[in-house]
Amino acid sequence: MSVAAITAAIEATCAQAGLPAGSVGAIATAAHKEHEPGLAQAAAALGVPLIIVSEPDLRAAGACVPTHSSRVMELAGVPSVAEAAALAAAGPAASLLAARIAVGPVTCALAATERAP
Repeated sequence: MSVAAITAAIEATCAQAGLPAGSVGAIATAAHKEHEPGLAQAAAALGVPLIIVSEPDLRAAGACVPTHSSRVMELAGVPSVAEAAALAAAGPAASLLAARIAVGPVTCALAATERAP
């Protein structure tokens, strides 16, 4: 994946949530995607950390996602990698701000670190 494709997905997801793209505090991905081209470069370009979510943490967060893809479940063991990674990286009080969307080859979801009151 290219940096341009990743940042385009982030911008589209932020727009869907009504947030500026600059409000993203990290890029999170599953451990099995850690070496995909572009992820570290996109994080660096945005000035945010790249958080690698372990498989157990991904599965735990996957129990809380609203999107359920049988194909992704078969391939990755969770119903939505993007949503599970976002929730896991944002911590135990996280909530989704935007469900996953796909922009070209990139799937993106946004989570906040704390649930709204």
